[in-house]
Amino acid sequence: MAAPAKAPVRMAFLYMPNGVNVANWFPKETGRQFELPLTLSPLAPVKNELTVLSNLWNANSKGGDGHYVKEAAILTCQTIRKTQGADLANGVSVDQVGAKAVKNQTPLPSLELGVTPVAIGVDAVVGYTRVYGSHIAWSDPITPLARELNPRSVFERLYRAASGTQTDQAKMDTLLIDRVLGDAKSLRSRIGAADQIRLDEYLSLMRSLEDRVKRASAGAQREWKSRAPIDPKSAPTGRPVDHAEHIRLMLDMMALAFQTDTTRVSTLMFGNSVSNVSFRFLEGVSAGHHDVSHHQNDADKLRQYQIINQWHVAQYAHLLQRLKAMPEGDSNVLDNSMIVFASALCDGNKHDPHKLPVLVGGRGGGRVDSGQHLVYSVDSPLSNLYVSMLDAFGAPVERFADSTGPLAGFLKG
Repeated sequence: MAAPAKAPVRMAFLYMPNGVNVANWFPKETGRQFELPLTLSPLAPVKNELTVLSNLWNANSKGGDGHYVKEAAILTCQTIRKTQGADLANGVSVDQVGAKAVKNQTPLPSLELGVTPVAIGVDAVVGYTRVYGSHIAWSDPITPLARELNPRSVFERLYRAASGTQTDQAKMDTLLIDRVLGDAKSLRSRIGAADQIRLDEYLSLMRSLEDRVKRASAGAQREWKSRAPIDPKSAPTGRPVDHAEHIRLMLDMMALAFQTDTTRVSTLMFGNSVSNVSFRFLEGVSAGHHDVSHHQNDADKLRQYQIINQWHVAQYAHLLQRLKAMPEGDSNVLDNSMIVFASALCDGNKHDPHKLPVLVGGRGGGRVDSGQHLVYSVDSPLSNLYVSMLDAFGAPVERFADSTGPLAGFLKG
């Protein structure tokens, strides 16, 4: 009897803006006998599948402004070009390195999710285009990938791939994108230079969306089978107004994508750079996210900052528990995944790029030595984590950005 096919390995990257209240983030103990601090307490049910990493940083983001240079490069580990428009320059993000290695094995090479529309224009305070703050996934140094903001649209894309059907909506999506691209190209010759820059930004995002819509619609033409059924009756009703519900639905869509093997790579932005989403729906919070991150050591702002951080961690814990509850052979989807939760800043008040808050959930198909708090020498490269993850994912590289090798102790053996 043939051995059962090995389960695929997935990886995802969840980005939280504005850093953390440091006092309640990092465990005091190292190794396996560590206690979860207050902010990480929602992760208690999956502690054995969790790896907490301390003292990592992205050296190439140390200069420039307080936010964009760090946050746009959280997955590229490069230095972005300071620009007000179309001449973007970053790097290829780690998720896309992985996606390109397995792009022919699933209908969607990757799935980029968000809840906040792309910010346009220039941040006059620092002189960077706000496009940088709206993307963490980059297919090449000049192309950020468009994020899907509507959970129902994500569901429909997954359902089309899993069911092998080409719906009328899919055909309409393709026709609409083609028409928009055609109209935009015609418009370009009739507008001024400043508007051309904004239009070029828009066109680059639309082209990446066009490619992914076509690939999803062609899923039935390849020798691919969904690893789990999708019930069409479970579709979300639309794009919710409530922020908490919106986040949960997007996390559930990511879990569904991994369970069905529609994609093995995904990203989610909880908010854009400099996000000031109101968290008044949380008890004890009366201000926006960015506002409280600039706490100036005010005790009440620090308290609210911690509550907001803990809420984000609870959403991360929700995803990990959903994946753990999905059986897959003798294990589960979480065991066959690596789910990163990180912010590109440490203390948001200082815009501090040192000692980044980084968590990894899952065992990466048995390769990740989880259940530890690993503490490295100060300013160890974040890119070393990505080298290790790509190895476990099945897309090994000798180097990624400024890496100096794999991250010691992260992988088994």
